[in-house]
Amino acid sequence: MPLIETSTERLLLRAWRDTDLPALTALNADAEVMRHFPSPLDAEQSAQLLARIRAHFAEHGFGFWALERRDSGELIGVTGLAHVGFDAPFVPAVEVGWRLARAHWRQGYASEAARASLAVAFERLALDEVLSFTVPANLPSQAVMRSIGMQRDAAGDFLHPRVPAGHPLQPHVLYRIHREQWEAGR
Repeated sequence: MPLIETSTERLLLRAWRDTDLPALTALNADAEVMRHFPSPLDAEQSAQLLARIRAHFAEHGFGFWALERRDSGELIGVTGLAHVGFDAPFVPAVEVGWRLARAHWRQGYASEAARASLAVAFERLALDEVLSFTVPANLPSQAVMRSIGMQRDAAGDFLHPRVPAGHPLQPHVLYRIHREQWEAGR
């Protein structure tokens, strides 16, 4: 399957390069970036994550892209689409997600990249729906979800099966956007 890439005025959502691993490792090691995850990732865990991302691209043609600023060529994060890889009532499903380096927060990059991801989902992949989810305390990500037209599905909130039972980050909120909602909001 051919690899899908996309771009915006300020960003490239592109395939991963081997030279991206140090920046991905630094991103995943930042405790503040990873505060809504069970723990930061070390170098080996980041390499494993990159291998899983590349395998998803190889199988589906899309995935979580390397997020690069066009003006500087700097890798500033991860964003894109992926099949949800755990069991939940809403699976099978495709999610949109993002993770940005702190220096690039509050500049509209997450929303810009997420909108480009939704365009791929609905225009190129012809999906009917895309989901996103996070912990209740992750208000910035929920703001991004709303800014790209997603709606909260409180009935779909769930306990993340990959987070240990009883862990404070196990509860997750669920957001959805259907193709019709996305088209109406363009």
